[in-house]
Amino acid sequence: MTGSIIRHEAVVPLSAAGRRFDQALAEMFPDYSRSRLTSWIKAGAITLDGAPAVPRQLLKGGEQVRLEAELENEVSSEPEAIALDIVHEDEHLLVLNKPAGLVVHPGAGNPAGTLLNALLHHDPKLAELPRGGIVHRLDKDTSGLMVVAKTLAAHTALVDMLSHHDVDRQYEAVVLGALIAGGTIDAAIGRHHSDRLRQAVRDEEDGKHAVTHYRLRERFRAHSLIQCNLETGRTHQIRVHMAHVGHPLVGDPLYGGSLKLPKRATPELVTVLRSFRRQALHAERLAFEHPVTGEALSFNAQRPDDMDALIVTLRADLMVNGPNE
Repeated sequence: MTGSIIRHEAVVPLSAAGRRFDQALAEMFPDYSRSRLTSWIKAGAITLDGAPAVPRQLLKGGEQVRLEAELENEVSSEPEAIALDIVHEDEHLLVLNKPAGLVVHPGAGNPAGTLLNALLHHDPKLAELPRGGIVHRLDKDTSGLMVVAKTLAAHTALVDMLSHHDVDRQYEAVVLGALIAGGTIDAAIGRHHSDRLRQAVRDEEDGKHAVTHYRLRERFRAHSLIQCNLETGRTHQIRVHMAHVGHPLVGDPLYGGSLKLPKRATPELVTVLRSFRRQALHAERLAFEHPVTGEALSFNAQRPDDMDALIVTLRADLMVNGPNE
């Protein structure tokens, strides 16, 4: 399938005299990443005064730039008719509420049946964007809000916003332990030294800077409902950080350890805790400025039924047994 053709013409500003072509282009065409522009220069899709150029070519100012490129498919996954819970959509982006259990990207063990496959069925032109327009991810068993770019301009802007922490992402989680107050966890995260599936708190030299703010919403006998706000977006960040401070997420198969039941737990709570087989984590709020219009956008997603049932049962257990375990 032939991709979309994009065409632009512009004049190099005189202020760009003496600068490299690729550097000036990144400012002249901010809708496209510098790496993409560089690849187009090398492919001859961007000309300077009608002639091919090289990325490092120095400019004089006043040259005519012409861009004519075909957006080839960036992903090869097949579209699949998987239902999507879309909470907002316009010509530049969409925001969806991902259910727990849905993998975001195809990979080893999950070649199909992913969010990416569903998005390509919803809008085939997303195949022209890096990762099908997906600019951030949620773990398979984490539910909640994600934003997806539908145009290159939105993709470039959203990636930049996420890297500069200009997207407000708020989560709700149920953790082990009756917390007294919230706090901030500032601890670098990197790959676990022996288990490639896990992340771990590491020294700054071996990990990436990671900061999680959490506050107590509701305390039960041996569990707590907390709100988490991220300054950074590392893999498994909330799961790793909360486990690091001794309060792993309920149901977390990687960081939660063995099942722990409160003393004198009601039969209903025992049943719910034994059957809760995913991390109790939900991305409940997403807020950011629209990357094209500048409009302030804010979205909320109601917690899923399984987490709601867990919280209701924890409340009932507290009512029966009182605050002390």
